[in-house]
Formats: sequence, structure tokens, C-alpha cells
Amino acid sequence: MTIKQFEYKPLAHYSYAIISDGKMAVIDPERNPAQYYDFAKANNAKIVAVLETHPHADFVSSHLQIHKETGATIYNSEKLGADYPHEFFDDGDTIELGKVILKAINTPGHSPDSITIVATDGNETALFTGDTLFIGDVGRPDLREKVGNMQAKREELAEMMYETMQHKFTDLPDEAIVYPAHGAGSLCGKNLSEAASSTLGDERKFNWAFKEKSKEKFIETILDGQPFIPHYFGFNVDTNKVGAANLQPSIDLIPFRENTSAEGLIVDIRNEADFKKGHLEGSINIQIFTEDAKFETWLGSIIEPNEPFTLVIDKKENKDEILHRVAKIGYEKQVRQVITLAEKQHVTSDRLDLADFKNHPEKYTIVDIRNQSEIDQEKFFKKALSHPLNELRETAKNIPTDKPIVVHCAGGYRSASGSSVLEKELKNVPVYDLSEAVNDFK
Repeated sequence: MTIKQFEYKPLAHYSYAIISDGKMAVIDPERNPAQYYDFAKANNAKIVAVLETHPHADFVSSHLQIHKETGATIYNSEKLGADYPHEFFDDGDTIELGKVILKAINTPGHSPDSITIVATDGNETALFTGDTLFIGDVGRPDLREKVGNMQAKREELAEMMYETMQHKFTDLPDEAIVYPAHGAGSLCGKNLSEAASSTLGDERKFNWAFKEKSKEKFIETILDGQPFIPHYFGFNVDTNKVGAANLQPSIDLIPFRENTSAEGLIVDIRNEADFKKGHLEGSINIQIFTEDAKFETWLGSIIEPNEPFTLVIDKKENKDEILHRVAKIGYEKQVRQVITLAEKQHVTSDRLDLADFKNHPEKYTIVDIRNQSEIDQEKFFKKALSHPLNELRETAKNIPTDKPIVVHCAGGYRSASGSSVLEKELKNVPVYDLSEAVNDFK
């Protein structure tokens, strides 16, 4: 069998294609299916199956679009309760893909409806583990308490994950290749490896979740220190349960206007320097300055699902690329319009006197917008107030305004967003972005 791993770095997401005898299956596809079509064409293969290991929380899948455009059958667990055409794929079920046999194993823990797909071709075995088994870790069990067809408390899912790790992989060979749905940087786990794949034997040796321990200790370990949950995660689970609309028609509906202005909620994706030189009043700066920037994560952490907003971009030529990124988390339907800015309609951001701040930090209210787990590990300023960025729009009202405010994160990317949020939410007080100068205080 031929296996191709596709990576989308901003969400640390891996999707897969398997080809055998001219037939192709796609596993956990991202929102844009074009790369899978291109791979099928390059290999003279027909896409006949799309498999979903679970309804993903951190991205919108293209399984329904692929089904509509190719006729491929969608397979997923009966427990998922999918509202699109599909066939059940659970313990003991198999699919023939040329010479390859695909077998389902129910592996609950990250979600009640998670499956692992076992692909065998002769002596070759590959495991597509979704968000159950990562390289060096397992999926977090705290994302399905309030969303999805089947809800479960985090303690119940943690116990399910314990049982999964104890029993579900026992009969599989050490040489089986493990292909997870995420790598380092994903919020679907807490200690994921940079490696894109592993062997089951190595995971048995080195992954903490395979180590012998009591159920109570396992549950305590997996629940401790999990990262925050962005606003959009529940929305994406529900979207994936129904199936997203086709990508390009959704984007084509969004109007574009050049050299203009806007009111209401505004997301400005330009780089920090350009934003600070001039932006529409009340804009929130969520930068896309590199292909790998975690724009989607922070868009879905700062902006609520179904909250309409105007998108400010740098130039018309980048419109479709940026909207494709917005659509990765299903937020394209919230975009009222995409605009570029007209001249002389801008406000500027205050510039911090860094020397004064270094010499007299007591003159400022310092706001640390890093995640709580980061703050617990190390504080850069003893008297900094903790207001994680994903909660900042809601907690800004609790920040004192009797002193100028300095916002910092770990490296500068998030503080651009955080300072713009506070500029919007707090009036009549200077708000400064410490930006990359935070490195002077580590």
C-alpha cells in the first residue's frame, strides 16, 4: 500500500491517503480537499472511501464535500450520530481497498466515538489513531462535556482512555506504524512529540500512557495541566457531525471592497507594525504574517462562533488565501465582508517608552495574557495580572485603569492581539504592547 501524510502546520494536523490497486481512501481530511484530488490524479487512483476517526474539534473536515464530488463512501463510528450519508465502522468491521484491509477498533477516550483504523497489506501494518494515540501522548479527554451527539464528563472519558490503552492495542504488532491526526502544537493534547509518526513498539516503550500505573494515577495524569479550550472547538464538533458546506462556494459568497471603512466587530490580519501605524478604531489584530502562524487557533479563541465580523486584509491578491484559512475552522460564514483600508481613516496604537518601563515598572499595570499553564511554570513580572488571551474580551473589565497598561505574552505574537483587545475594551487609558521586548525580561 502507498500511504501519504499531509500536514497543515498552523493546526499541527495530519491527514492521510492510502492507495492500493487504483483505489484510494482519505482519513481525517482538512477543509480543502484539493490536495487529495491532486494526489489521486497523480497516482491514477479513484477516491472510494473517506474515514473519520471522530468529529474533530479543532478543524472542519471536508468529508461531506469529498463524498458529494467523488461519490466516496464516508465511514465513521455509529456512536458519532452523523447527520450525513455514511456507513458505520466499528469494532470488527472491515473495508477492502484493493489489497489493503481496513479494520476498525473503537478506541474511546478523547471522545466517546473515537476509532482507530488498522490498515494491513501482507506483513505491513499501519495504525491511523486519530486523536486517541499521539506520538508520546494521548488525546485530551475534556472536550466533549458540552458538545456533540454523545456527551461525557472528562472523568468518564479519562477512564475510557485508560481502558483503551490497557486493552485495545494489545494484539497489534510492535512494528505497526502509528500515524496520528496531530503533532506538536495541537491543543488536542499537552505533550505531543515533534515526530510525525512512530512505531507501536516505541510507543509502548516511551509513551507515558502505556506505562504500568493504577487507573486513578492514569486519570490524574491525563487530566492535569491540559491546555485551554478555544471557543470554536464545540462549534467544529457540531459542524463536522452535520458536514460542512463545499469550500469554494462558501468563500465566493463573501463580498470584497477596496479602500473603505467598516463598523462593528473588525478583525485585522495585517502584521503588527502596519496595524499599529493605522487601523480602524476597535479593530482586533490577529496576524497572518507567516504560513505557519497560528491564526486559526487565535481567531477561534478570541472570536465566538456565529459572531459576525469584518475582515481587514493587506491587499486584494491575498483575499482567497486568507479566507481559506478562516474556513479551516468554519468561520467563513461569519465574515460580513473583506476589505482593504482607505487612507486617513485610521487610529494609531500608543508606543511604549521601553526605557521608562524598565526603570519604573511600578508605574504600569502589567497584564500577562499567556495560558495559565505557562504562567504556572514561570512569571516574568511578579505583579503581573493574569488574563489569558482566550478569555481577555470577557475579563478586560476587571483590569484596573488607574495606570497605563502593558500587555505581554511569551514572544510577541499574542500580545499584538491582546493589546488590541484592550484598546477596544478599555477607554481613556493608554495600552502598550511589550511585543518582542518581553525577551529582555526573561
